[in-house]
Amino acid sequence: MARQIVIENPILNSPFEEPTRHFKFGDESITNEIVGSRRVSGYFVPVPPPRKRTRQAALVDTGWNENRFESSPLINDIRTRVANWRLSGRPNITKTSRLLLDHWTSPSRVTRRLFFCQIEAAETAIFLAEAAERSGEKWIENQLRRDNDSHNPGLCRIALKMATGSGKTVVMAMLIAWQSLNKLAGPQDARFSDAFLIITPGITIKDRLRVLYPNDPENYYTKFDIVPSSMRQDLNRAKVVITNFHQLMCRERIPSSKLTKEILAKGEESPFKETPAQMVRRVCRELGNKKNVIVINDEGHHCYRRAPEEVRERLTGDERREADKRNESARVWISGLEAIQKKVGIRAIYDLSATPFFLRGSGYAEGRLFPWVVSDFSLIDAIEAGIVKVPRVPVADDSMTGDMPTYRDIWSRIRDDLPKKGRGTERVAQEPNLPIALEGALQSLYGNYSKSYAHWDGDKAAQARGATPPVFIVVCNNTNVSKLVFDYIAGWEKELPDDSTVLVPGKLQVFSNVQDGHWTARPNTILIDSEGQGPNDIH
Repeated sequence: MARQIVIENPILNSPFEEPTRHFKFGDESITNEIVGSRRVSGYFVPVPPPRKRTRQAALVDTGWNENRFESSPLINDIRTRVANWRLSGRPNITKTSRLLLDHWTSPSRVTRRLFFCQIEAAETAIFLAEAAERSGEKWIENQLRRDNDSHNPGLCRIALKMATGSGKTVVMAMLIAWQSLNKLAGPQDARFSDAFLIITPGITIKDRLRVLYPNDPENYYTKFDIVPSSMRQDLNRAKVVITNFHQLMCRERIPSSKLTKEILAKGEESPFKETPAQMVRRVCRELGNKKNVIVINDEGHHCYRRAPEEVRERLTGDERREADKRNESARVWISGLEAIQKKVGIRAIYDLSATPFFLRGSGYAEGRLFPWVVSDFSLIDAIEAGIVKVPRVPVADDSMTGDMPTYRDIWSRIRDDLPKKGRGTERVAQEPNLPIALEGALQSLYGNYSKSYAHWDGDKAAQARGATPPVFIVVCNNTNVSKLVFDYIAGWEKELPDDSTVLVPGKLQVFSNVQDGHWTARPNTILIDSEGQGPNDIH
């Protein structure tokens, strides 16, 4: 059996400097061998697991090995050009852009330093918009135009890949400041805009992005010192609209019966429904008469056009339904952008996502990176830089099922006892009864978590320095399962025979949202899924 590698301290680099070291991937998974250079950008090609897996394969096959690693030539080439441009003093940019870059990278920033990955993402956008062509790198624009023409006809999309937790919202604020302040300084400069449409996949994320309004009390421009004080007031002139992609759907304008609609439509487009132009006017109303807006797609991997010639895929009934649901949402999003481009014009689209990949059912090869991705700071890069929490797994699993540790291949042991579909199709029973193996796994992980939490809770000095508690995340396969697990962890409302209700505490004490028979004022645990659940705080 292959030896499993345990890396006690995975942090190799400073979060504020370009990475200079990384752990090497081997034939089976990551190793503890350190390579003295930055990891090249790339992704791991998913391979469907065999129906029958050997005991050894089940233990060591993580999918993260060098045999499955596919490098990303465009990203790596652009990264090299941006690095050389940075070392040469960032020539061929506007005075405003230089002021912002100097401000973001100033050695005098002691308390609100920006991560290297945040600066690099913004630098890449600035380089491509202002300096690439003047630096003899016209080929990059040509390549991106070809890729967009084949995937997003008529749209100019650029994707910035950043690990979840590495500060994508801060980068959005940097992009808005760069574009709007340049437009103010040079109103006739067609490269810039002071009108921004930020599109999110859900209401929860939309509310969280309020910090991008320049006049919001908690705005990020002030909180993270994105703009020099001398320019801060100018930023208020930017027009920012935040919406979710559902608003890009053409609505019914007049309520009427289905029969009436069918009679009046006579097989044509319903006269009761918005036209694409009317939808655009509604969505962009707060932008006034602004033209050629900047679009920022948060979690932009939800926005794509299906491939015209599909990759052959064998999907089960449930997989096909899930793929069709994703594709319909993606169609609404991308069609909405095309309507906005036609009506008011789009200067550029910036996608920010940790996972800008095509999924199964999109018509493209599963796991293929969007070809318009221009920068990359992956999850493992963020872990090695100490930016995100270090993930832990239940390695102290001494329970056995046959000759295998129970929790090593837990999905195969619990999937038949969990709801197969999301909350939109069937509802879980009221009481959150979990499969025994799943309950055991949660309790095992919680036992490890509670020790780390107690250590943090007792270190007041570390908390004063800004240390945050460890985070416990459970990822589920559908929204029924996520609600079931959430109620088990956080607590639930039980109906009694007399129609009254009583609150039942969660089974994991630190995470329970029920204390002394009442909901806590601030939730310790939240549920975030595609059904739109979840407030904005997290324990």
